[in-house]
Amino acid sequence: MIGFGTWQLGSRTAYESVRAALEIGYRHIDTATLYQNEADVGRAVKDSGLGREQVFVTTKLRPQDARHARRTLESSLRLLDTGYVDLWLIHWPTGQDELVSTWRELLSAKDAGLARNVGVSNYSPALIDELTEATGQQPAVNQVSWSPAQHDPALLDEHRRRGIAVEGYSGLKNTDMRDPVLTGIAQRHGVTPAQVVLRWHLEHDIAILPRSSRREHIAANFDLDGFALTKDEVTAIDTLTRTG
Repeated sequence: MIGFGTWQLGSRTAYESVRAALEIGYRHIDTATLYQNEADVGRAVKDSGLGREQVFVTTKLRPQDARHARRTLESSLRLLDTGYVDLWLIHWPTGQDELVSTWRELLSAKDAGLARNVGVSNYSPALIDELTEATGQQPAVNQVSWSPAQHDPALLDEHRRRGIAVEGYSGLKNTDMRDPVLTGIAQRHGVTPAQVVLRWHLEHDIAILPRSSRREHIAANFDLDGFALTKDEVTAIDTLTRTG
């Protein structure tokens, strides 16, 4: 449920940050072809001393690579220096012409054992239904931007009804940490507003992918077990949603 994001982490920083995350206790690392740091992520996992099966690794396919999806995944696996990824996602929707054929490529890679699970990112429930109706198999995951300001209970329910896990990215980036609702809750629990926001995601069963290159922030973002939000606190954060 607590993954480590690597977007915008350059080569050396990605390696050092992933090593730090794994030392701190993270066991879920999220990268993508787009990020151009798969080799550094793979090296960090290798050098951590952890067994490959102990670390859940996600990478993503750019829509522009859809016509040679399998080749792109094989390149990702070479860079990551692993025989499989735990989760392979389509990074954002392809054009309508390639929508179903790209999903079939992901399902084929799963059948071949190159990806343990396959899913999508930034897809609407309608697009997900299109994939499912065409193939009989739905994505395991939809990774989407999620924060208190973007909280959409109806959208969350759409995923729940389908049995699709939601991973939220940019939860901290899109949140005003000085909001009095967050600072007040943080003060009551003796934690930071960022920790409150991440814990709020977990209270909604949304997996999180916080990213940082600073070890103290990497550690704080993982340290969410020592407190829980009350129902009233969760509701107060829900109401930070921007409207209009």
